[in-house]
Amino acid sequence: MIEKEMRVRPIKHGTVIDHITAGQALNVLRILGISGTTRAVVSVAMNVPSGVLGSKDIVKVEDRELKEEEVDRISLIAPDATINIIRDFEVIEKFRVDLPEHIEGVVKCSNPNCISNTGEPVISRFAVNRKPVELRCIYCDHVISEGIAEHLI
Repeated sequence: MIEKEMRVRPIKHGTVIDHITAGQALNVLRILGISGTTRAVVSVAMNVPSGVLGSKDIVKVEDRELKEEEVDRISLIAPDATINIIRDFEVIEKFRVDLPEHIEGVVKCSNPNCISNTGEPVISRFAVNRKPVELRCIYCDHVISEGIAEHLI
């Protein structure tokens, strides 16, 4: 018989972000505005074995539920992530992130010659491809497929 080992204690209220692409937990914290100086109780598990993904990251944030725009940003770097809303130690809601078809004002185009990077009053806009995750700038057609987290605004 295999013994299950609990690596992180349960939370009373808050959010658990599970099935994060391995290695992306610190980027998820950045999206949530959580740094080393936070007063929030945060648990991070990285490279945890996963039957589905091989390995995954997990982030638990106590006493906080995510905003829709935070979930949309997370979906760009962890398209298989699940969000669990916890109240009184119980999962009251669980859902998968959903990649939007288009994003606006979330990612900076990596093409320095793009009109969205020239100081013009233009908001960055991308069409989103789901498998694999790719962002195509609607202005210059430049594609961002790797390092999306580095381009988040």
